[in-house]
Amino acid sequence: MFENVISIKDFGKDDIEFILREAEKMEPVASGERSSSVLTGKILGMMFYEPSTRTRLSFETAMKRLGGSVVGFADTGATSATKGESLTDTAMMLSGYSDAIVIRHSLEGAARYISDIVDVPVINAGDGAGQHPTQTLLDLYTMKRFFGKIGSLNVALVGDLKYGRTVHSLAYALAVFGVRMSFVSPPELRMPDSVIHDLEGSGVEVTETERLDDVIDDVDVLYVTRIQKERFPDPEEYSRIRGAYHIDRDMVTDRDLIVMHPLPRIDEISPEVDSLPQAMYFRQAFYGVPVRMALLKMLIRERSDSPE
Repeated sequence: MFENVISIKDFGKDDIEFILREAEKMEPVASGERSSSVLTGKILGMMFYEPSTRTRLSFETAMKRLGGSVVGFADTGATSATKGESLTDTAMMLSGYSDAIVIRHSLEGAARYISDIVDVPVINAGDGAGQHPTQTLLDLYTMKRFFGKIGSLNVALVGDLKYGRTVHSLAYALAVFGVRMSFVSPPELRMPDSVIHDLEGSGVEVTETERLDDVIDDVDVLYVTRIQKERFPDPEEYSRIRGAYHIDRDMVTDRDLIVMHPLPRIDEISPEVDSLPQAMYFRQAFYGVPVRMALLKMLIRERSDSPE
């Protein structure tokens, strides 16, 4: 069993399927229908150097639904980081207070770095434009819950594919299941060549286009992402590209697909889509709770139960 959750590339197909099965068992607890005390007395440490709503709150909810508690920070302005304390020192300190650490940081590789220096499990909640493995797991869980399968689906990833860590992780995971993928983005935001090279090397069918109309009739999942202003080095480039894709009611009403989004959205999905059966993004956000519950249970309880 795994000791940390750093990159989705660290997980094989069997690992992912096991996590998704465990997550389904957690759903009644996640929704409050049942209670659990499996992590009573355990503490989750949170290190959020970048803003977060769903990821942070769903981790807190997951830990509390399992009977545990949470410490940490979501605003570095209220920590000793403002005094110059290093990431290393903060991680070492928090590892002494908690049974596992969740970290979000602007630097790629930050989560793996601290996993090498602390003696508690580390979960990557997003490292810059790198990886976001727990988002990927809840994305896969959403597809599995809706379609009953992941393999043989046709998924279009739309929007910011250059800086979007969610789509980087998701593309690698979908490749494990042999999913056909379409990458829809402006040329400036196309999927990195390194990712495409890896996918093609694994034998996965990938299509690249700038036009959503080229693929929308053939997809099962429309996975939409926002254009991320905070990742752009040039504000003028962001202003020019923002709004490149907009999903409205007429675009999806008569199509047999689901619309997913890691959120937050800005203007890439019209609010009028929210009431349609194709809209899956708020349910997707809820699924983050049982998925993260499954991970926390496996990382913390099974580690504490294992012999030294």
